[in-house]
Amino acid sequence: MMTPSTVDVSTPAVVLKFDRNPMHHGGLGAIRSLGRLGVPVHGVHEYRWAPAAGSRYLTDRWVWRPTGDPDRILADLTGLARRIGRPAVLVPTDDAASIFLAEHGEPLRDDFLFPEPPADLPRMMAGKYSMYQLCRGLGVPCPETVLPATLDEARDFAARVGYPVVAKLATPWVPGSGVRSTTIVTDGARLADLYLTCARSGAGLLLQEFVPEGNDTDWFCHAYVGRDGESRPVFTGVKERSYPAHAGLTSMGRSMPNTRLRTQLTDLLAAIGYRGIVDVDVRLDHRDDRYQVLDLNPRLGAQFRLFRDTEGMDVVLAQYLDLTGQKVTTGEQVAGRGFVVENYDPVAAFGYWRGGRLGLTAWLDSLRGKPETAWFARDDPMPFALMCLRTAWRVASRPFAGTQPADTPTAAVPQGRPRERT
Repeated sequence: MMTPSTVDVSTPAVVLKFDRNPMHHGGLGAIRSLGRLGVPVHGVHEYRWAPAAGSRYLTDRWVWRPTGDPDRILADLTGLARRIGRPAVLVPTDDAASIFLAEHGEPLRDDFLFPEPPADLPRMMAGKYSMYQLCRGLGVPCPETVLPATLDEARDFAARVGYPVVAKLATPWVPGSGVRSTTIVTDGARLADLYLTCARSGAGLLLQEFVPEGNDTDWFCHAYVGRDGESRPVFTGVKERSYPAHAGLTSMGRSMPNTRLRTQLTDLLAAIGYRGIVDVDVRLDHRDDRYQVLDLNPRLGAQFRLFRDTEGMDVVLAQYLDLTGQKVTTGEQVAGRGFVVENYDPVAAFGYWRGGRLGLTAWLDSLRGKPETAWFARDDPMPFALMCLRTAWRVASRPFAGTQPADTPTAAVPQGRPRERT
């Protein structure tokens, strides 16, 4: 079991985010995971009073709102490196940060330690249609997908596969669309409205076949692929609820080892040559008993704290150890652990109740067994208090707010081809 006495914690870490979403709990999990071991953790925040910025496990807080200019971003990160004064491990928590480091991060390698996947791979994985093409090219099961050029093409696809269909932003890290990154579309009128909204904003809209739901059909996997290409650790779990219901982030999950799914994921990561932390969503399709890949995210998953093994390892600790030249010793996945996001799960549960999928007693039963919480921690209470205040303010100000949903990505990441390596 890892303890502060068994790990060299002298190298600092930076929990990096480009997405201007102060309610991102994955970064807080990374701060706590490393900080509790004694690692000096520097947090990047969009606001001084962002909930994660209140963590007692932060050595330093850096308020930063990146632009779309890669040279400016490189200069800002170099300034952060000078502020830290020694090389530090970078832990990207969103697609935009992972894409930027892969495509533009080479000049930063004297100051920061971070994985080195193929330069074009994170963008390919994060892009919803390019991910589909990548998986299909490798023979990996995934739902039928189309990137319609016209509304008629969108209607033809929906007519062929049948409603509901899943609508996704093709590049969800690009700001400005004003719609959620994933939407379940149940009729033609909603499809037309969504397509035209995306067309006006210049956002690409992707349509995906809806794989039927059922009990224990929604799975997710978190893994770290080291510099040597080995995937360790690899965790699998069941998504019990999501926010928004049926089409969003995990608000309640359960750790459940799945050897078959673990093998499928490990083979996929080896085939594409990925390096770093990965978060994968899949759904078991009972029509052919295959796990269909829904999302392949080249970064830390917000619910990663659900998973740990008998050695105390999680994916963030694995990356820290690997990049600092320490041995990554893994054990057996701890089964049955729960994880709940306090500010989202009650709303998610209401959505499942409205659909006849969940009752009050079943919801309360799912919270038994002391699941790990995204925000609350007895040894680090301030982020929970700040989250509650921010949630209350959001509810109170909603009638006066704009139309952009809370989870719409607002990160800026340069577009186009990656830089040539030197």
